[in-house]
Amino acid sequence: MSIQRHQNRSLIALAISVALYSSITMAAEDTSIEVIHVSGKTINDQGLSPKNTTVDGPFGDGIALKDIARSVTPITSEMIDQLNITDLSDIQKVSPNSYSASGFGASSLPTIRGQLGELYQDGVRRQAGNNGFGVPMSFNAVDQIDVVKGAPPVLLGTSQRNGGFVNIHSKVAPTDEQFTKLTLSGGSWDHYRAQIDVGTDIVANQSGVRLSAEHIDNGSYYDYSGFKSDSIFVAFRFLPDDVSTWDINVEYYDVEFTDNAGINRPTQALIDNGLYVTGQGVQPNGSTIAGANAIVSPTGLVEIDRSQVLTDPDNINDAQTLLLHSTYVRKLSNKATLKNITYYQHLEREEIAQNSFVEIIDGADTAQNRVELAYEWNDAQSTITAVDIRYNKVLGYSQFTTEADLPIDLTGPIENRRIPLTAEQQARLVELRPGVFVSPGAQYDTNADGSGDFSLSDTTDSTSWQTGLAIQHNSQWTDKFSTSVGYRADFYNVDARDAIAPQEQVAASDSISEMLESGQISLSYRITDDITTYASASYNESTSNSMAGGTTLGANNQISSQNFATENTLTEIGIKYSPTDSAWYIDGAVFDQKRSLRNRDGSNTGVRTKGFEAQAFYDADPFWLSAGYSYLDARYDDSASSQDTVQVADTFDNSRPDIIQGTGIGAPNFASFAPSDRRVQGLPEQTFTINGGMSITEKWKAGFSGLYTKSYPLDYLATVYIRDQYTLNINTRYDFSEQTSLRLDVNNITNQQNWRPVFEGGYFGSTLVFPELPVNATLTLQHSF
Repeated sequence: MSIQRHQNRSLIALAISVALYSSITMAAEDTSIEVIHVSGKTINDQGLSPKNTTVDGPFGDGIALKDIARSVTPITSEMIDQLNITDLSDIQKVSPNSYSASGFGASSLPTIRGQLGELYQDGVRRQAGNNGFGVPMSFNAVDQIDVVKGAPPVLLGTSQRNGGFVNIHSKVAPTDEQFTKLTLSGGSWDHYRAQIDVGTDIVANQSGVRLSAEHIDNGSYYDYSGFKSDSIFVAFRFLPDDVSTWDINVEYYDVEFTDNAGINRPTQALIDNGLYVTGQGVQPNGSTIAGANAIVSPTGLVEIDRSQVLTDPDNINDAQTLLLHSTYVRKLSNKATLKNITYYQHLEREEIAQNSFVEIIDGADTAQNRVELAYEWNDAQSTITAVDIRYNKVLGYSQFTTEADLPIDLTGPIENRRIPLTAEQQARLVELRPGVFVSPGAQYDTNADGSGDFSLSDTTDSTSWQTGLAIQHNSQWTDKFSTSVGYRADFYNVDARDAIAPQEQVAASDSISEMLESGQISLSYRITDDITTYASASYNESTSNSMAGGTTLGANNQISSQNFATENTLTEIGIKYSPTDSAWYIDGAVFDQKRSLRNRDGSNTGVRTKGFEAQAFYDADPFWLSAGYSYLDARYDDSASSQDTVQVADTFDNSRPDIIQGTGIGAPNFASFAPSDRRVQGLPEQTFTINGGMSITEKWKAGFSGLYTKSYPLDYLATVYIRDQYTLNINTRYDFSEQTSLRLDVNNITNQQNWRPVFEGGYFGSTLVFPELPVNATLTLQHSF
């Protein structure tokens, strides 16, 4: 503990020293007019603050950060490199209230304000997985990341997830330069990455092309795990004349990754001391194969290796996706600008796990086109109108009804983890191909006894058309006061049918048409030239979808209208400090968000989140510093909830109270909890981040980043807590020349044994917990030609 306190004090002292030295430097610069002139050139020249970054897409184009009446964190390409952001969960390093679960070891969606958010690219919503378990994205095409809190605004349209969203800005081709950059890296546990990024103009100041190719081949600290991917990204820019721009890019991404469920049986002894309760579960029928309501008679309490996670060497998990984006912008006159965005994505995915989980997407195709017209009536009034058409077709098969994690003894043979289906279980499923069983996409009563005879998951063959009409009007009433009002209507036409009906059954199908509405209003008041306050509110109705955005049939073989009526509200008040003559940028916001989440059984779970968040940036060579703080009170809004098991103790009988006092109920028992306003499990109430760096010499730089999370309950009943914990990373870079640099990153340098939830929403809080990586290092070489 004394070592830990010393490390904490050292971190704080370093941060204070950086801040004080920056202040002294600034004060010294103020002593003469000549020095003030020089500092004006160096402010923000490192690109490690979002202060002067403009945001395109969600609220219009070219909007300054201080003028956006929402909590937003643009993450520049320089910040991405400096903070070593290589995964969506890494945005928590810089953006408050973005702490996330591990996403089964491969996050595919952001988590913002305690809720799953959406993933956009170039202003269009991407296919990004099912409830947080999907395909990890490639960062090969990424130039900038905008993290926006709250539901997407009306210009972006109806979504499924409303905690917030990330909008990825793709790399663009140059039209007035040529460059080639090679990046090679190697790290702990055989992590290897190679990327080449080449850009050139074709016709000077008129057209250009860019190619970025990346290969990743990572071993893993965790058992039977790995990550391999290839990404090829090509961008083309064409400037037909001086009033129009056309950007086109295409990416092909092939990835093979591990579904990492972490360590099961998350008792407090495991969290605090790494102690694991052994003993294989026994089903009520006497079988030792993991299954529902199995009971474990504890045989011991052993220290488990944190790399010994719930994986299997024979699992299959891969995906391929093709993305196309086109953005055409033309200034029609001094008052009018036309923007056309086109998007297409094709996704295929296959996971066949030995624990009986199956998710196969035989093809998911999404296409969207949005036309926006921005019109400036005068210097104070402007309007943006948009027409959107989105097409989504999904053919997919799934099976998750026979999974059972708690009965498995991880310390035993690998066969403990495998769940071969019994003849009775197979009879409730359909054989997709030899040995692979999936749920049908509808329910059938084959023996006419009045009840369905099959187990349902997310199997679907569905097609949807979404047509949206949006309008946003911006008004500048005085030099200090402005408003923005927006409204949107989305019209849905959806068809769904059973993709694989049982033999001798006619495939069930259904259709539905619905209209969803959303609206927003914001007010901004500039107290001084440097300080802006704002208040914003929004309401939107969102959809509830299955894998790849598909729509499933319910147990009654109909599409539920409730899938198109989940309501979400946001109220936010904030302040932004952005001085023109200083390197500082600071903002803060208080918020109140409500969402309604559609559950698989047809029920709705309401969640209400209240909180406060603040972020501060200082960027002026030779120093930079950023810090973020968030407070989050996330509670069920007088709503029911569910969890894989009531509590981890249900797994065990009470034959060994010296090891654990079990309840003997058996697990998994698929628990449902009565409506309440209990705190949502799996979310820290408070988080704090700090990042910084300095130029030691002209060629040598060093930096650090730190994350602290306050203790929080892992499960619904709060029987197990993840304690206060922190992670500290350091890095150093040496520039041998203007073309060549070498960087060393050391993550979790104090080797903390930290934990994280496995899945969003806390459903597996009493079943699984994810052990974060121990100390590890990566060496990266960059060379420009």
